[in-house]
Amino acid sequence: MALLDLLGRRWVLRVLWELRDGSAPTFRQLQQRCGGVSSSVLTERLRELGEADLVEHTGEGYVLTGQGTALLGRLAPLDAWAADWHPKATRD
Repeated sequence: MALLDLLGRRWVLRVLWELRDGSAPTFRQLQQRCGGVSSSVLTERLRELGEADLVEHTGEGYVLTGQGTALLGRLAPLDAWAADWHPKATRD
C-alpha cells in the first residue's frame, strides 16, 4: 500500500517517466520536461522518491536507481494494457 500511495501522488509517475531514458536531467531540465509542476512540488516529489530509493541525485542530475528502473519495468505491461484500453464511456 505504501508504494501505491507514493505512485498515486501528483507528478510522481510523470517524474519517473521523464527519467526513463537515463539522461540525468538537472532540476530545471526535469521541471521543464514535467511542464507545469511547481518547484516546491517537484522538490517534495524528488525527496519522496529519494527516500523510497527510486530516484537519486548524481553530480550530473537526477536518475532512477536500480529499484526505480525495476519498477518502471514492472509498470511497462500496465502501459501496454492501457494503450489498448477503451473505457466504456469512449465506446458509446
